[in-house]
Amino acid sequence: MTGGSFESINPATGQRIEGFAAATPSEIEAALAASDRAQRQWRATSVISRAELLRSVARLLRDRRDTLATTISREMGKPLPEARAEIEKSAWNCEHVAAEGPKWLEELELRTDAARCYVAQRPVGVLLAIMPWNFPVWQVFRFAPAALIAGNAVILKHAPNVLRSASNIAELLRDAGLPDGVFLSLFLNTEAVPAVINDPRVAAVTLTGGLRAGASVAALAGAALKKSVLELGGSDPFIVLADADLDAAAVAGAKGRFANCGQVCIAPKRFLLDASIADGFIQRFDAAAAKLIVGDPLADGAATLGPLARRDLRDELHKLVERSVAEGAGVVRGGAALKGPGAFYAPTILDGVTSSMAVAQQETFGPVAAMLRFRSPAEAVSLANSTRYGLSSNIWTRDIDAAQRLAAEIDAGGVYINGVTASDPRTPIGGVKTSGYGRELGPWGMREFVNLQTVSINL
Repeated sequence: MTGGSFESINPATGQRIEGFAAATPSEIEAALAASDRAQRQWRATSVISRAELLRSVARLLRDRRDTLATTISREMGKPLPEARAEIEKSAWNCEHVAAEGPKWLEELELRTDAARCYVAQRPVGVLLAIMPWNFPVWQVFRFAPAALIAGNAVILKHAPNVLRSASNIAELLRDAGLPDGVFLSLFLNTEAVPAVINDPRVAAVTLTGGLRAGASVAALAGAALKKSVLELGGSDPFIVLADADLDAAAVAGAKGRFANCGQVCIAPKRFLLDASIADGFIQRFDAAAAKLIVGDPLADGAATLGPLARRDLRDELHKLVERSVAEGAGVVRGGAALKGPGAFYAPTILDGVTSSMAVAQQETFGPVAAMLRFRSPAEAVSLANSTRYGLSSNIWTRDIDAAQRLAAEIDAGGVYINGVTASDPRTPIGGVKTSGYGRELGPWGMREFVNLQTVSINL
């Protein structure tokens, strides 16, 4: 960002796509005023009307799927098939919230000494949503449908490299019939965010992003006594026990690690392998990685691994790999940036990793898989919990009872047994420790941004 503007760069070519002007103080004030007015009217509409509007949003998402997906691929490098899947998942969540949201918002009758007592769920007001670039559409639609059906309004501050996607979302919601001001996209400078959080018309903040951004937003929201929900990074463990189906685990693990070029918070990043099967798993995992096709994300179906979203992110990832190799990790595959104008990085496997190495302690946001070994289930749990993160985790074994016992000991917001973590509209998602707090999706996500109001009636 320079001079109050943002530039969108195609990460596959390094070429500039377009520029966007940052919101001026007068534009920010106008947006806050409009959102505040709109929310007061929106909360008075019926839940059924809000649900029907979400169904219209889902239809438009599918109608505009190809345009939305192409924008995603151009702006941050996701292969087109993955971008289309992102749009489909966004539509799915709109439909799920539309179908289930009215039930989530029903009043809860309580038996007290009053003639009647119930708990109602009221909207909190205007939400500031600070969203990341790795899933430009899905990250917005992961939280927004539940927030909207509850009667809240949303001001979106999207990542500066995906602002065309942000504009597309705002336009789509308007075209679907959402009243003016209920959802607004603002191109905010980082320096403008504190004042927006502190503004009395903003009731709460939700952020998906990195640890430093999350800590800053949490401090600002806390100082203003406002609710915040944070979904931050992860260094998610993928535990493979001795009796696991290695073929299935390796294929699933590679798919989870290299999806979206490894730029997924909830993806497996540390592969914790029973020493007796480690070599066999790595051989299978390497074979799966060898099938990846690195290339132009807009070459429909031809590439399965696109570039990282920005060249600086690729450079940071490579420094992390170099540091880990210097600490003693061995390169099984990759370990280098690919030549050319884009931000491509070779799919990489590091073996001989220990829990103290950089690649095990930091979040590897890119196509790098770290292989660690353990000699007992207790050691596996210790390794799983050895980072400051606690977002998600995976356990592979044929002994489901044993897996459930291990799950109870893992510090994470989710444990997926014989599967790979995936956000699902029907289940909550979120983390513990420095992976954040609060939840998104389902009734759990909706309740983060409602006021539980007790109404007690005496005749």
